[in-house]
Amino acid sequence: MKPLGSSLLPPPARVEQMQGLFSPEESHTYFERIQSGTRWQEREIMMFGKRVMQPRLVAWQGDPGRSYRYSGVTWDPDPWGAAILEIRERLALLLGIRFNSVLLNLYRDGHDCMGWHRDNEPELGSEPVIASVSFGAARRFRFRKVGDPRQKVELELGSGSLLVMSGRTQELWQHALPRMLRVTEPRINLTFRVIL
Repeated sequence: MKPLGSSLLPPPARVEQMQGLFSPEESHTYFERIQSGTRWQEREIMMFGKRVMQPRLVAWQGDPGRSYRYSGVTWDPDPWGAAILEIRERLALLLGIRFNSVLLNLYRDGHDCMGWHRDNEPELGSEPVIASVSFGAARRFRFRKVGDPRQKVELELGSGSLLVMSGRTQELWQHALPRMLRVTEPRINLTFRVIL
């Protein structure tokens, strides 16, 4: 992977952030295209032994056969959307990685969220590279150290930004997108991955 800059987390984890990868005009256009052109779903997941509705809308796109399983749910990929393919190509040029799948999340407002978790499913490999692109409302994003949750890092993911998690980040750190009840606008987040 081509480096973007200094890491926000200590090695052997690696988290890099790039604000403004997409201009405000591009971000607005991509938001509109993705929001209207995606088969969004609200699904049940297993959380603490109970089936609950995810507090966001989701979709899974990718190459044929690149299924993904998390929280007791198996996702078979929808075909790539045109806007998503354009973004994937830009990431391939920037990072030198050809992602074969993407998880799309639509946070309808600040009530929608993502709890503490790690993207450490076996099909992602031992040191996955996950490229996270955001469009729409800016939201806080948090990391906490596994085994020492007092170690925390918080940052803001603005529209058009890129966050790349690599190295042993998924082994050593959890991440979350907390509720922000004052946020009334929606946000779309794309997390590009390589399913082995």
